[in-house]
Amino acid sequence: MNALVLEPTRLNEVLRQTALLHSTRESYVGPDARRTWQETLERSTRVAKALLALGVNRGDHVGILLGNCSQWIEIFFGCALIGAVTVPINTRFKKNELEYCLKQSDVKVLFFVERFLNIDFEGMLKELEPALLDALPGHVLPKLLHFISTSGSSDLESVIGFDDFMALGDSLAQSLFDAKSDLVTPHDVLLIQFTSGTTSFPKGVMLTHSNMLLNARAVASRMGVSSEDRYFSIRPYFHVAGSTLSILVSLNTGCCLLTLPKFDVKENLKVLFEEKCTLISGNDTIFLSLMGDESFDVKRLYLTGGWAAVDPGVMQKIHDEMGIKTICNAYGQSEASPNVLFSSCDEPFELRKSGFATPLPGVQVRLADPLSDAGVSIHETGEIQVKGWNVMKGYYNMPKETAKAFTQDGWLKTGDLGEYDPDQRVRMVGRLKDIFRVGGENVAPSDVEEVLHAHPAVQQAQVVGVPDQRLGEVCAAFVISNGLQAVSEEELKAWCKERCANFKVPKYLAFVESFEHIGMTGSSKVQKNKLREHAMLLWQLTAKTAAN
Repeated sequence: MNALVLEPTRLNEVLRQTALLHSTRESYVGPDARRTWQETLERSTRVAKALLALGVNRGDHVGILLGNCSQWIEIFFGCALIGAVTVPINTRFKKNELEYCLKQSDVKVLFFVERFLNIDFEGMLKELEPALLDALPGHVLPKLLHFISTSGSSDLESVIGFDDFMALGDSLAQSLFDAKSDLVTPHDVLLIQFTSGTTSFPKGVMLTHSNMLLNARAVASRMGVSSEDRYFSIRPYFHVAGSTLSILVSLNTGCCLLTLPKFDVKENLKVLFEEKCTLISGNDTIFLSLMGDESFDVKRLYLTGGWAAVDPGVMQKIHDEMGIKTICNAYGQSEASPNVLFSSCDEPFELRKSGFATPLPGVQVRLADPLSDAGVSIHETGEIQVKGWNVMKGYYNMPKETAKAFTQDGWLKTGDLGEYDPDQRVRMVGRLKDIFRVGGENVAPSDVEEVLHAHPAVQQAQVVGVPDQRLGEVCAAFVISNGLQAVSEEELKAWCKERCANFKVPKYLAFVESFEHIGMTGSSKVQKNKLREHAMLLWQLTAKTAAN
């Protein structure tokens, strides 16, 4: 493996270099298109020129409201070529969330799909900004000057069809485009990433060209990615696991990125089988769903590596049942571009399985008391705090929230709990806001989930704390069965009782078919706050149930 070089860089430089080295190799494969790197460069350049013709300049904000597709990548790259800032919009957002994000981020141009996953986005936008029916700008979103439909032409006078948009830049002088592109710097903001917003309205994380490109380069090095690889990622592009860890990993290495617009287990497996994918990424929901499907057949897989944000029990299943021998474990968050800790593909599997990993080169990590920010000992848990080139510029237009995100001495406070191993490696053990107290004892949901995942009948488990009159809080678990063998709620409780402290054993346990109806983030994570609400309704609990 070549020595890793982490010098500040710009996306326009990386894209041109990759297209030069791998011009005829496939860059992207999806149901909408197949592209080579040369085609991706050409189409991205056309997007950039059309944006310039529309009046978009360096520093202007461009929203993307699309599912995973080739256009998403080309718009993202096109913005970067001229220094415009991409603002990915979560396709799960409802009207009020969409309005908030468009206003908060000062979006000037919005690319949108007319309909996605049975959501009428054009109808939602008409309801949100009535000026779309007449003439822009409107009163609701006065800074949003252009709406561009990627679905083709629109009946709305104020909406530009994508083909008409692309044609706008065809007569733009190459010298003007080159001059605008030359102004872009590595420390310009490349993307504003809205956080998941599971407990409040999301914040816009400002990430620079160097933040994201170097993060992708470091991760690709630890995964051992080469231009020969075919990397399947269902991670939504509106999430940093999609933009940095999918699109930009592919860009940095010249490998082919394969995707689908939504997570459908059988369609996912079909792509893995037929396209001979060698790399994959995901969390426990994704991997456990793939392995639990009746069409899963390890003999038809070509997978050799990738990354997973999962507990040790699921890592073992990925290794054994999917045969992915060099799978790496990952930890990060949007504010860190996103990755902080990442295991290396050439480390022993037992180490990768454990979740303990070292920071990316040039990134510092410490564990600290979340109240005092004082360091903790090797035998204690503490908040994971981060400093280095991967840390965000801040939250857009939120100086107070930005200040709260950092310690007095400049460390990013992640809100996640971690622990050391004897060699000073670190792993995440839970989220501060998810930790609950049973009779005075702290319980991390991940501890109980790991025990449940080890049961041969369990496909997926999620745990939350719920009120209890005697103990204050107790453990409630929801389980998806893999259908391989019958198991009862009482049997699973007994399984836990044999393997963990009594205060961690679920008092309540229920089987569910999926977590979609309860609440999922766009990155396929279960929303713990909504799961807790569901638990309280299911078992008829109230806040008054807890001890005074």
